[in-house]
Amino acid sequence: MAFTKLSIKSAPAVPATGAQTPLETDIWAIFRALRDSRSMFELRPGHIQTLQAMLSFLRPGHGDTVFASNNEICRRVGGIDERTLRRHIDRFVELGFMKRHDSPNRKRYRVRSSDGHSISYGLSLTPLLERASELLSVAQEMENNRRDRIFLRKQILTKLARLEEYDPSNSLLSEVRKTLRRKLTIVEYRNLLTDVDAEYIDMSTAVDAPETIKLPANDGQIVRHHSRSIKEQKDLEGNQANEPPAIQKLISICDQAISFSTNRLHCWLDIENHARTLAPMMGIHSNTFDKAKTAVGSKKASCAIFIILQLGSQIRDIGAYFHSITLGKRVQQFNPTVLLDRLSKADTVNA
Repeated sequence: MAFTKLSIKSAPAVPATGAQTPLETDIWAIFRALRDSRSMFELRPGHIQTLQAMLSFLRPGHGDTVFASNNEICRRVGGIDERTLRRHIDRFVELGFMKRHDSPNRKRYRVRSSDGHSISYGLSLTPLLERASELLSVAQEMENNRRDRIFLRKQILTKLARLEEYDPSNSLLSEVRKTLRRKLTIVEYRNLLTDVDAEYIDMSTAVDAPETIKLPANDGQIVRHHSRSIKEQKDLEGNQANEPPAIQKLISICDQAISFSTNRLHCWLDIENHARTLAPMMGIHSNTFDKAKTAVGSKKASCAIFIILQLGSQIRDIGAYFHSITLGKRVQQFNPTVLLDRLSKADTVNA
């Protein structure tokens, strides 16, 4: 259109109700706002095309009433039939965006008096203009909502990709991707992201996190144990006896874990309860600890917590290492007794 702003002059013979229409309104900004938020009002693209055609008949300084006949509007829309046009007008009237001012003979025209007063018969768009702030606000809210949905979707897809790298067989992957095929609301996206986050924490993102463990050795030297090194393979040797260690042995070696307990640990139930308390403090999700109990047993899972805490900063990513030795590829190799023996020897050397 050649103009972007429309001067509005209300006809005195048609009393205005509600808020006053501003003298100068960006009519096409209002149109774009309604177009972008049409789903909120259950409007179809055909309704928007009809409104655009009707707005094109308005001229600056000549009010907000459309005087064009139905035939003229139909031609400008693109050749729709008159019945469809009437349905569109009825819908706009129903929504409160348009008002009919019919003449006795149903024609659309304006009558002026000698003193400048006028009576307009036609389709008044004053209600649409009076709701400008509402429409602009709704359109902005919908745009913000759209951008937030895109952002949340990208977050979910990014974490799904990381989960797939770590565990391609995870059932959550197919479930989430199936859900993403639907058009989701902000709340649904956030709930889905919460589920993915929980699994993401459980599985841990750092696949190679437990790559190095440092244990003190002779002469104050630091011995590096790489995940594929021979020495660590001995620590995690699966061929040796895989029975849980004696309680007294675990307590005497893993003094770091014991220092956080206010009561004495007498049995495996006490150790398990204390390990459950320590796990979140170490960055290990409680759900991950429960899964580890199911996979390797409560005794081995609890021993893993105590041993990892004893190693402390020598493990680069505690969550990933715990998952690796209790739920991951190295679960068959994890032997707490062997690791405790190694820790005991290291303490003896440093003493």
